[in-house]
Amino acid sequence: MSKEIVLITGTNSGFGYLSTLKLASQGYTVIATMRNLSKQTALRSEVKQKKLTDRIEILPLDVTNQEHIEQVQQYVERQYGKIDILINNAGYSTGGITELLDLEEWKAQFETNLFGVIAVTKAFLPMMRERRQGKIINIGSISGHVGFPGLGPYVSSKFALSGFSESLRLELLPFNIHVSIVEPGSYKTDIWEKALSKINLTTESEYDEFLQKIYAEAKRSGEQAACPDEVIEVITNICRSKNPKFRYPVGKGIRSVIFMKNILPWSWFEAIVRRKMK
Repeated sequence: MSKEIVLITGTNSGFGYLSTLKLASQGYTVIATMRNLSKQTALRSEVKQKKLTDRIEILPLDVTNQEHIEQVQQYVERQYGKIDILINNAGYSTGGITELLDLEEWKAQFETNLFGVIAVTKAFLPMMRERRQGKIINIGSISGHVGFPGLGPYVSSKFALSGFSESLRLELLPFNIHVSIVEPGSYKTDIWEKALSKINLTTESEYDEFLQKIYAEAKRSGEQAACPDEVIEVITNICRSKNPKFRYPVGKGIRSVIFMKNILPWSWFEAIVRRKMK
């Protein structure tokens, strides 16, 4: 039996970086892609140290660049002849108040977090469909269930990703292709640090006090965030599973939050969030 081929986007840090190393250590051949190869140093060093050079190939891929996507797809088809698992991980978070954020920031957020996922998926789907097998793992978020204040673009993109994943799942089941979405809570990755660093806390507007509270709560959550190993284990288990399920919420209290959001009257849920912000 030939080794399974996994392609992962956004592997220079976070879940993509850790998934690359974990899956390669489990015997998978991993095509690790990232937008900027100048950021491959840490991954390259770890690959060499763990003696995984023969199992990991690092390629440039900007998920917002159709030409890049087509080049990588053509290369994978020539070099490997198949793809077994696609992990759509590339993404980032834009923080800020809706009124104060430029529309271009919203568009850029969706270009990466949603349209990038769709474009990469469309490029590799024919290879899976022809073989009547494959897995697509989209990295979502608890933000795809709850509209946290101050994270409008990110939350919206993750809600949209959840809907896309659900529709895609039902479209592809007849072809024995399983779509799953992993929905982590807060974990120690650099996505929140990058988002917080871009928030302007001195806007000289009526939102300043509220922004300070949002920033403080987000910073506190980031400091208390768990190690991402739990998420990586979930991703690995999906890769191993013959019939993976659709949703995988991961993290302390995440299932409770989703349950409360779905069951409680909105006014109750809203009161809980507002109290927390105080």
